[in-house]
Amino acid sequence: MTDAYGHSDSLLTEEQRAIREVVREFALEEIRPGAREADETETFPEDAWDDLADLDLTGLTVPAEYGGFDADRRTYALVNEELAYGQLAVATALSVHSLATSCIAEFGSEAVREEWLPKMVEGRPVGAFCLSEPHAGSNPAEMSTTAVRDGDEYVLNGDKQWITNGERAGVYVVFARADPEDPGSITQFLVPADYDGVTVGRKEDKLGLRASDTTAMQFDDVRLPERYRLTEEGKGLSAAFRILTGGRIAIAAQAVGLAQAAIDEAVEYAWEREQFDGPIAEIQSVRHKVSEMATNAQAARLLVREAARQADAGEDPRLVAAMAKYFASETAVDVTNEAVQIHGGYGYMSEFDVERFYRDAKITTIYEGTTEIQKKIIAREVLG
Repeated sequence: MTDAYGHSDSLLTEEQRAIREVVREFALEEIRPGAREADETETFPEDAWDDLADLDLTGLTVPAEYGGFDADRRTYALVNEELAYGQLAVATALSVHSLATSCIAEFGSEAVREEWLPKMVEGRPVGAFCLSEPHAGSNPAEMSTTAVRDGDEYVLNGDKQWITNGERAGVYVVFARADPEDPGSITQFLVPADYDGVTVGRKEDKLGLRASDTTAMQFDDVRLPERYRLTEEGKGLSAAFRILTGGRIAIAAQAVGLAQAAIDEAVEYAWEREQFDGPIAEIQSVRHKVSEMATNAQAARLLVREAARQADAGEDPRLVAAMAKYFASETAVDVTNEAVQIHGGYGYMSEFDVERFYRDAKITTIYEGTTEIQKKIIAREVLG
């Protein structure tokens, strides 16, 4: 069974289908109309964020006892797919906020969860996730940021790079070495944005995802109470990898949503554009392109749903999550490229959405684990 968008519905409950339709309508009516201006001005659409909070989506990964939505992984993936259909920058901001709430919900004490999660469900403070560093991207074990105990506090020092929600955030989940000489001492901390020594660095000028604020972060002698240490010393990196498995499912879903948006734009254009005495949708080469685009997007979607199903069932989703992230992100790049090609010269113009989709797609192959890292994970699981 398929719906008007060509999605397979067989694995979805009635509630999940209803949620998908609500988010798709929101993406089309509230996000997509302002997406081009947000991209051009490099300004995040805060009104859309407030609307996400009104829809309870800023509490997507927060347990119900703290007022959250407490979504299962399949619903989480659906929401990310449909938001990315509207604008990838909005979906990315929400998925990173959800990484932060997931860390606090899973690793924080009861007091810390009660202090932060209800407010984050309401949309403010926005959460950010600080793992990558200028010289430690794909290998976070090489990070140099430290958080050294001083009595009943930790003193945090270091620089982080490529932080989504960097200047918007009110709270950061930060990873740092508890022992400067021990790469195995990486620990996870909660850092309020208003603490002394927390500085938002330069905003990055990016190829795509330009409405998303991506910044550097500096932490200079930030004094943190012990209660804001979220994991035991040395357990931060394994915690990060566990949280990022769910994050990769979200990014893969976003790549599918972006690919679907490009397909729909290409199909609409192909029927409107006439060449050689008819719409280009009747030209065989165009039809072949669209068939390949649709098939790969659907294959990516089903990989995402299988990864989400495994996570919901308590199975180990690492292999399929890596496959989904790898295949969906590369599919998004290929599909948006073909959507530009179908538009011809118009596809290269910023007045057509496929130009932005093409620029945005590339980041899905890089953040939260590059394509190369996903292949490394897949090979390790398959080859042993």
